[in-house]
Amino acid sequence: MERKDINPLNADSILVVHGRGVKPDFDSFLDLTSTALLAGVERDYPEERVHLSIVPIVLAYYGDLTNALIEEQGQHVDPVLDLGDRRNALQQLRGFNSRKRFNLRQYDRLPGKTSLPEMLAGISSPLLGALGLTLPLISSVSEDFHEYLAGESDYKEQVRARVRAKVCKLLERGDRVLLITHGTGCVVAYDVLWQLSHDPQYADTYSQYKIDTWLTLGAPLGDHFLQKRLLGAGRGSKHTFPTNIISWYNVSAEDDYTCHDGTIADDFRDMLRKHVVSIVKDYKIYNLSVRYGKANPHSSVGYYIHPRIAKIIVNWLNAPAV
Repeated sequence: MERKDINPLNADSILVVHGRGVKPDFDSFLDLTSTALLAGVERDYPEERVHLSIVPIVLAYYGDLTNALIEEQGQHVDPVLDLGDRRNALQQLRGFNSRKRFNLRQYDRLPGKTSLPEMLAGISSPLLGALGLTLPLISSVSEDFHEYLAGESDYKEQVRARVRAKVCKLLERGDRVLLITHGTGCVVAYDVLWQLSHDPQYADTYSQYKIDTWLTLGAPLGDHFLQKRLLGAGRGSKHTFPTNIISWYNVSAEDDYTCHDGTIADDFRDMLRKHVVSIVKDYKIYNLSVRYGKANPHSSVGYYIHPRIAKIIVNWLNAPAV
């Protein structure tokens, strides 16, 4: 599917921010993302297919930065095989031709399904945080996310700059934006939205703009250790949070260890109390993606094609402009 990163003035746009780990090249990744999002809507709301097909899907891509960082750490992933496995996962997901099939019974049938990583993450995270061991654990699992949180290079600023440039471009031209972020990309997006709200370098120009809807998928934002490292944390006022989000929907998959605390509405309820967001709502789903012959509940395409995401997208498409 060919998607173009263009849009007429004052229209709708979907902006996607990916998460950690090795990523395919920009064009291939955008094609996978767009195909998965469109397939979910087409399956459940076929009458909306044309409507969605004319809405640009824009990708805030920093995969080349992450790939280079991971290569420097001595890790190597076969890019051709990785892309092929992602496409196979998407093809299998497109075979679930009814929203009713995205259920616990189907999830329990997936090969290699286990709740152990999610369970261990939930148990160990508070203890490791108290012992000061959370960052070393993150480093052992995800060197790129560790570099984002605590590294001394300019990786963090480069990643934020990539995402910030895409957000600002859409806001400046007056687009109504659905921001979809996956995994650790949710942390990057949160920090960027905070910068646009409060950082003097950006706020004078961009604090007037709003993201219409923010959809977080497999987000680690419910983790108390990570919350302390978000921009603005602990300020005790409206400056604690981004103030440029109207609606925030958070979706977490069963057994997705990245979001072992899958609820964020309780953690960010002060945003409602301080009237800086209209709604923060959590949803739980079953991610039916299989990667390399094993269930992968954190898979981005498994989230993108899910009926809950399709419903949120369609509701956003048909909502009147504010």
